[in-house]
Amino acid sequence: MLKKDDQVTIEIEDIGTDGAGIGKADGYTLFVKDAVIGDIIKAKVIKAKKTYGYARLMEIITPSKDRVEPVCPVARQCGGCQIQQMSYSAQLKYKQKLVRDNLARIGGITDCEVLPVIGMENPFNYRNKAQYPVGRNKDGKVVIGFYAGRTHSIVDYTQCAIGAPENAQILEKIRTFINENNISVYDEQSHKGLIRHILIRTGKHTGQIMVCLIINGKTLPHADKLADCLKDISGMSSIMININKERTNVILGSECSVIWGNSYIEDSICGIMFRISPLSFFQVNPVQTEKLYCKALEYAELTGNETVWDLYCGIGTISLLMATKARKVYGVEIVPQAIEDAKNNALRNSLNNAEFFVGKAEEVVPRIYDEDMKKAENEPVDSKESSGLSDSASFESVMRINPDVVVVDPPRKGCDETLLDTIVKMNPKRIVYVSCDSATLARDLKYLAANGYEIDRVQPVDQFAHTVHIETVILLSRTAPDAVIKVNLDMSELDVTSAESKATYKEIQEYVQNKYGLHVTNLYIAQVKQEFGIIERKNYNVGAGKSRVPQVTPEKREAIIDALKYFQMIV
Repeated sequence: MLKKDDQVTIEIEDIGTDGAGIGKADGYTLFVKDAVIGDIIKAKVIKAKKTYGYARLMEIITPSKDRVEPVCPVARQCGGCQIQQMSYSAQLKYKQKLVRDNLARIGGITDCEVLPVIGMENPFNYRNKAQYPVGRNKDGKVVIGFYAGRTHSIVDYTQCAIGAPENAQILEKIRTFINENNISVYDEQSHKGLIRHILIRTGKHTGQIMVCLIINGKTLPHADKLADCLKDISGMSSIMININKERTNVILGSECSVIWGNSYIEDSICGIMFRISPLSFFQVNPVQTEKLYCKALEYAELTGNETVWDLYCGIGTISLLMATKARKVYGVEIVPQAIEDAKNNALRNSLNNAEFFVGKAEEVVPRIYDEDMKKAENEPVDSKESSGLSDSASFESVMRINPDVVVVDPPRKGCDETLLDTIVKMNPKRIVYVSCDSATLARDLKYLAANGYEIDRVQPVDQFAHTVHIETVILLSRTAPDAVIKVNLDMSELDVTSAESKATYKEIQEYVQNKYGLHVTNLYIAQVKQEFGIIERKNYNVGAGKSRVPQVTPEKREAIIDALKYFQMIV
């Protein structure tokens, strides 16, 4: 086994999820930062565990054919771009393999094709959001940049190769403002100092810019001077502060206030305009976001009659895109401000068929499902009237628990199993899963595949060039049942009208309750009666717009069949 300070020559065979190259020395696995697949290198062990270790790249003996010179001069120190030293075409192949391997290793999914990654024409200057930590170096000078890999040591560099080009000018003006006005900057160790981070957001299609200073206090001294030095920058629309006095690694606090301009900027996705506040979730790569969301819309296969759930909806980006093609969309998001933004975005785009709920998806959706299921099961069915749930509230309850499409775009941790269980109960025709982590994606797909869904398409989209992160959009479709029960009836021997009149719905309910201890609704009885051809009117299992309603369970179906036989309504 290798030990600390040993030096070895190894070939890099793969890349880990943190961007480190992976090679083996006599079967012992080493992770080496800044190494590229195909490199033959000399590495020095810096930490040795029983079966694996970490090493520092000392010398590139034979460079990989995919190795390139990083555009950014601090790429190796900075923790932002883990694989900028790899050619972009090789990055895309690596990310396709990463998704494929995670699906197989974690999800046990080996029989579906992972499509080639949709990449960028220009994989630089794409980020519309950046958060820069602020501090002081050992000499007391103000430093602004990014954290070095696996540390909170700030690399003092403002000309980020993947950030918006105007960010450098903004940051240097803020540095001057801090120095000239003797503004304190935050120190993590002492939890003292005022300015913690600088958040910059830009609108690709609108050109609007937001600058937000995150401060460890309630007010920013000389805020008017900050506004004076920034407001003349082309596109500047919003200058704000965000208050975060907690001793935490979380960057943003919950309270924001305006120094100058608006409390938001605007930008569009696929022609839909959105307002974006400092706390809003909005994809950081607008060019690739349109490709990602258009692919999600394509997979949803909407015709205008569908009901859609959009879970983890943020400010309504996917929800409103779906609303342009669907009958009704329901969105859920835990951040109250994001839900307010979503509602306002719907109004701004004249989309009145989107409704939003605030809360955890794994709590909100099961609760609504249970409430709506009770409403649907208790809805009376008049034996002399055509069906369809006429009461609009009841009809919407039915629609919510029987969506045609469910879209999920969860955070990196993926979906809670409680939520996945409710989605399965809802039984949508299609599930569109948008994921930023193929490992948790694979875990969730395994659950869905075991509960009646098959994977139709897997499309990775490169949202984060030069990093190891990859977005993936998946289409799952409900599998056909393994068996179909067929009932053969000679309709010429069945007097439909007289059969239907032999027992009331209440009598059938009482029979089933007394014999089986089961409560069956009028809706369920109507479904079984229709199955045996003893209802002359419109289908009881179709609501307005041919939307699905709750379907009778196998256990209750058999009990109702027994009752129909008992009352001699079928043979």
